[in-house]
Amino acid sequence: MKKHTVCRFCSSCCPIIAEVKNGKLISAERKSILDPEKRLSCAKLRAASEIVYSDKRIKTPLIRRTKGGQLEEASWDEALNLIAAKFQQYKEENGPESIAWLRGMAADWGAPWDYANRLMNCFGSPNTIGNGSVCFVAREMAHSYTYGVMAYPEAGLAKCIIVWGKHDGDTALGMAEAISKGHENGAHLVVIDPIATRLAKKADTFLQIKPGHDGLLAMAMIHTIIEEDLYDHDFVQEHTVGFEELAESASRFAPEEVAERIWLDAETIRTVARLYATTKPACIVDGNGLDMQLDIFQSTRAVALLRGLCGNIDQSGGDVLPQPIQLRNIQEQNGASKGVEPITSAYPLFDSFNTTWGRQVQSCVVDAILDKRPYPLKMVVVQAGNPVVTMADSKRTHRAFASVDFLVAIDMFMNRTTRLADVILPASSCFEKTQLNRAAIRNNPIILQDQVIEPIADSWPDWKIVFELGRRLGLTKEFPWQSGEEAIDFQLEPVGTTVSDLRENGNGIRIEDIRYQKFKEQGFDTPSGKFEFFSQKLSDNNFDPVPYLSGYPSEPIGFDAQKEDYPLIGISGARNIRFTNSQYRTIPSLLLEGKGCNVDIHPQDAENMAIDNGDLLNISSPQGTISMQAKISDCVHPGSVRIAWGWGDYDPACNFNTLTDDSVRNPITGTPAMRSFRCRVGKQ
Repeated sequence: MKKHTVCRFCSSCCPIIAEVKNGKLISAERKSILDPEKRLSCAKLRAASEIVYSDKRIKTPLIRRTKGGQLEEASWDEALNLIAAKFQQYKEENGPESIAWLRGMAADWGAPWDYANRLMNCFGSPNTIGNGSVCFVAREMAHSYTYGVMAYPEAGLAKCIIVWGKHDGDTALGMAEAISKGHENGAHLVVIDPIATRLAKKADTFLQIKPGHDGLLAMAMIHTIIEEDLYDHDFVQEHTVGFEELAESASRFAPEEVAERIWLDAETIRTVARLYATTKPACIVDGNGLDMQLDIFQSTRAVALLRGLCGNIDQSGGDVLPQPIQLRNIQEQNGASKGVEPITSAYPLFDSFNTTWGRQVQSCVVDAILDKRPYPLKMVVVQAGNPVVTMADSKRTHRAFASVDFLVAIDMFMNRTTRLADVILPASSCFEKTQLNRAAIRNNPIILQDQVIEPIADSWPDWKIVFELGRRLGLTKEFPWQSGEEAIDFQLEPVGTTVSDLRENGNGIRIEDIRYQKFKEQGFDTPSGKFEFFSQKLSDNNFDPVPYLSGYPSEPIGFDAQKEDYPLIGISGARNIRFTNSQYRTIPSLLLEGKGCNVDIHPQDAENMAIDNGDLLNISSPQGTISMQAKISDCVHPGSVRIAWGWGDYDPACNFNTLTDDSVRNPITGTPAMRSFRCRVGKQ
């Protein structure tokens, strides 16, 4: 039997067809816009059955009945009753705000995020925290402060495609196929990346930019477009605010002034700026390469401004404003304790820029545990995450989660974080539960992630875990649904469709036809109603209303003040399609005996340091030292190294975040310098 559903082994949420026989998942295949011989293949999806039926899965609840004791098997009733009792205990002793719910990305950002927020808000805690400060949510905020929402590129219809800090061949195969289709149809492909990726080698133009300096390049392009009068006068005059201030800021960023600083040449910068400004339609595919940088917000704002300056926003083949599904908001934001600030209160703009994203500065969880800032956390629930490996400054993060009074983990597999937990709850995989993904509700069409097999062993879907815990906390009225389908139908009621309707339409239901240039009728969802080169809200909060209006940061690289002792720039390694963050390194066909756990070093640097392929290297930063094998490669620029990321569970000696710092953060989004920082390497 073949069934339509959505794969959630990563955040791409690819629509797929699953083959099920006698109630067992046999295989799964991506749907694609390309002919079969041109389709891209996902290693994780090929291993779907191996992941689902892995003997490494957590199959029953586990409880540590004495502090420091061993984890022991338990029933769901015992585990949930213990968690509920601890919720009530800490609420009575320290207030509900002393409990936080920390979300990773593995359980998705659709309905499960709504459920966790609803539970915590109704319980009275404002501390449901995501990981968006080090993922795309910080970038989404920059989009939103420019034109109200995060745009999406229509690469398949574009005549010019700029891929900026992204390699979708390792992450989002649907977008990779759209880029390929657009390129085959004649679009000029520009890739901007510190790494010579596979896509970069296929590009018509490749800019190997210095890590962390994307804002300088964007401003130099803006300078060229304004100086050479290449901007879209009609759009700027009718639909924007702040052009004069943008021109003032950009005047200081002539390509000739910034090119050497960002490892590029001035004429290449001008050529790409002219190409983007004069080729219609054009789109920008921006990605995680912009994330996890100290300068994330203003650099992404600068990139976003290009879209309006050249009239490519909400155009067919440009960057389109989504038409979101108007779900019922069930998060109950008003339920949290009145007058109690969240632990993320130092980042109020990030907390409030979106009605449902909520709080996303995950580093504040560690601050509250160790430093008791702004008040102490006593209990944390980690859902579908592995912060001990994936957060900056792993030593400090480990110390925090090892010392919190009570830790609960919800996951499919054991990891370095779950091993510290007092209670572990086994979660079902994406094939074992029905839910709405954020990708299905942020824009048409709605596609259902439909359950295709029964939950494995004694695992539960995330919705069931949250609903049952909520009822044990006395929130019976708040969680009346007996199934995920009932809850989804409640959320979908304003839309006029149901789970049953979605099941009958396996390729999704389009609520409304795609419309372009929607701003002509309804404006932009910004305070001014315009495309905002200048943000009054940023100005009112003492931030630059136009990127770099008060000057460019001296050097947005971690530990740059110590570059004499740490002369190389370390870059976080590629997102290998076999894995998602730290996940799936328990799966033999994906692990490949650790293939890819290495540090890429340029031949020139390797020669200077007498390093050969396969040499075991120490990679050090002011935070610590890790060990990896050397891989000599010209994919990196001289003076930089690419360090494999996400291997901390596989081998703690390879934990990338042993090197990163969390003491300096972006003042708007709380983002630390996890993507690029000063380091040194040497043979062991």
